Amino acid sequence: MREFLSTLLALHWHSLLGWVWLATGIYLAGRIVWQRRSPAATLAWIMALCLIPPVGLVLYHFVGPQRVKRQKLRRMKSQALLAASNDLEALYARDASPPAWAMQHSALIEHCCGIPLSSCERVDLLDGGAATLDAIVEAVSRSESHIHLEYYIFEPDHAGLKLASALCHKARQGVNVRLLVDGVGSANLLLRQGRALRRMLADAGVELGVFHPTRLYGLLPLVNLRTHRKLVICDGRVGFTGGINVTDEEDDRLFPDSAYRDTHVRLEGAAVRWLQYTFLQDWIYATGRHEFAPHIVPLHAPGPHAVHVATSGPDSEGQAIHHSMVHAISIAQHRILLTTPYFVPTEPAWFALINAARRGVEVRIMVPRHSDSHLVTAAARSYYPSLLEAGVHIFEYQGRMLHAKTLVVDRGYAMVGSANFDNRSLLLNFEIALALYSESLNGQLARMFTRDLARCRPISGEEAAEPWFRQLPVAVARLLSPLL
Repeated sequence: MREFLSTLLALHWHSLLGWVWLATGIYLAGRIVWQRRSPAATLAWIMALCLIPPVGLVLYHFVGPQRVKRQKLRRMKSQALLAASNDLEALYARDASPPAWAMQHSALIEHCCGIPLSSCERVDLLDGGAATLDAIVEAVSRSESHIHLEYYIFEPDHAGLKLASALCHKARQGVNVRLLVDGVGSANLLLRQGRALRRMLADAGVELGVFHPTRLYGLLPLVNLRTHRKLVICDGRVGFTGGINVTDEEDDRLFPDSAYRDTHVRLEGAAVRWLQYTFLQDWIYATGRHEFAPHIVPLHAPGPHAVHVATSGPDSEGQAIHHSMVHAISIAQHRILLTTPYFVPTEPAWFALINAARRGVEVRIMVPRHSDSHLVTAAARSYYPSLLEAGVHIFEYQGRMLHAKTLVVDRGYAMVGSANFDNRSLLLNFEIALALYSESLNGQLARMFTRDLARCRPISGEEAAEPWFRQLPVAVARLLSPLL
């Protein structure tokens, strides 16, 4: 009898676990389908999560494309608060016109993110972390009214201490300093390692905000919906954005042989107001604080450089950066030079590159030999065979990490920003990029690309056709690419 009861109980628990498995799988599938994402991403999530419920339920809760509706409502509130304190008619006034060939492209960006084309008096490309940090510290030292910063990574190391010291010095002089950091990317600043630096900032009067702070004392972070933006705005007149974070890993003065290879942009003029607008919206959204001095978004006279600020995030269906990159690739006639640390393209972006090469456009893609994610590196290599077959040239940057995010199209268009050429940046993170309609800036970025080729190894079709035992992990990574 005892054995019979034990057997019956075991069968009961097996049946119960089976029902829990089935119920969780159905629930997860319904939630994922309701997101209305791409079929590939939807099927990938269903396959990945339904194989391991109820663990899949926990995984989806913290990693999946969730909470978007709630984030949209909070973002709408921040936009309304900002709109109430600014002259929107003056803010949205156009102060530049794109070249004739770019009229539709400019209209696309404006339609996707609501930001019109603007202009700058001066645009400088910054090559490397050391030059960028020096330029930011100099601009901070000249600030008179306010300094706004937003970073994915702000480390409490030498680079972080140098910039924080400059910020504290200005805060003690009465300048309003606001620093917004991401809850995951800047975890070291927000945990024990950064306690001394946080105390230094607080004592000087620097306001610190956290974008989507981690849950349960940092044990369970919300991995998606991060701010990946890098923004600095000084007095609403000088601005910086691009790919460079505040970290020693990007300081080529400290580590000349191993620091990340990266690109940033310094702006002066009217377009800076859109960097300011983006920061203020993120600040209100993250902190709930919206007390700003009058004329926090100053107006400027038009400048000679046409610049279009493009913003994107999971709270917007526009996907301005994604759509503008795909469109720029699609209308290219002569050349495309793409530099990205993470190459996991969406299907539209992938097809756009292949189609460009097949119609005779010179397409060159530069990626790191080894990124800081083995899974992403493997997924990137899964795209090589079809691209090489179409005529795309692929170069792997050797040695240090390649972290620049640039796109050069023909002779008069370029894009520089924080967005990688992958699903996470283009669809899940809050990003910012600059579309530059300038032959001179296009030429500078093209020369940087040519210079970096000296440290690259071209990939051949024979290399892409590796043995099956090496292709298997690449194929698995490709299957997960919609989630990366």
